[in-house]
Amino acid sequence: MTNRPILDELNDRSREVFRRVVETYLITGEPVGSRTLTRDMSEKVSAATIRNVMQDLEYMGLLDAPHISAGRRPTEQGLRMFVDGLMEVDPVAPTDRARIEQTLGGDSADVATLMDRVGGALSSLTLGASLVLTPKHEAPIRHIEFVSLAQDRALVVLVFSDGHVENRLFTPPPGQTPSSMREAGNFLNALAEGRTLTELRNQVSRDISTRRQELDTLAAALIEKGLATWESEDNNARLIVRGRANLIGTESADLDRIRELFDDLERKRDIAEFLELTEGGDGVRIFIGSENKLFSLSGSSLVVSPYMNSDRKIIGAVGVIGPTRLNYGRIVPIVDYTAQLVGRILSGPKG
Repeated sequence: MTNRPILDELNDRSREVFRRVVETYLITGEPVGSRTLTRDMSEKVSAATIRNVMQDLEYMGLLDAPHISAGRRPTEQGLRMFVDGLMEVDPVAPTDRARIEQTLGGDSADVATLMDRVGGALSSLTLGASLVLTPKHEAPIRHIEFVSLAQDRALVVLVFSDGHVENRLFTPPPGQTPSSMREAGNFLNALAEGRTLTELRNQVSRDISTRRQELDTLAAALIEKGLATWESEDNNARLIVRGRANLIGTESADLDRIRELFDDLERKRDIAEFLELTEGGDGVRIFIGSENKLFSLSGSSLVVSPYMNSDRKIIGAVGVIGPTRLNYGRIVPIVDYTAQLVGRILSGPKG
């Protein structure tokens, strides 16, 4: 965790002051003053001592003061450190558990009805906005087509072997043209038969790894002969070829092969990025404020948890969106438990 070194720098008193500021702020939504903390500290300390500690925490970027005379509140960095290292996650309260099970335990006519109930239950329990990502279709793919809509928008049409059709909007990798998207579709259709979207993505990743290994082997041979050298530029490795006039016979063939591998590798990287954007599956995460571009201006946070089918594959996600002062310790287990319950319901008797 990136915040761990900062957390390790804090002594016991600083940790306690920081934790109590955050916990009080998450409950009240108001900046916390030093006098408020003197009543709750585990050791008897003066308000002046606490103010000094709070000033140090502010200097470290963990707290800030909205006004000169006001108390302190956690920054986004402070909230992240609290969530990662100090937050105590409570078990799901029996009343919350009962409400979730009662809401989701009825006879669901279809998945859409169940997902609607999930959204309603999360919103009601957390007093935030709910987020529900419906199950990803995992049938083998019959056909893929990419359609360019604008410079920064594209549509992928997925036709599955069971007749299901999905249209998904996404932002394509920079520099893509309608013709390159058609090429990407043709390339993937040649590989897609009998494979799900996840399996297809894994296959392309394996191809990239194989091509990179082959490229490294050929490049190493040229370098060993003194005919080429690696040069790093902007974190990307370039093979600089020297003495082209000396490249005859086998060396020339190797150079051509390297050129082909570079082209193939770049093409497959683009394909892999297309697939990643198309699939878009995330794991369990807490996004705080500007950590997620979607919420950077609104000052909101997202707590999201995936749910899985009986094969332990992620097929969707549920979450809660609210202000950055969410009661994370309570909401995290509620979201997690809801996701687990949804996964069991969708997996059926075999789950």
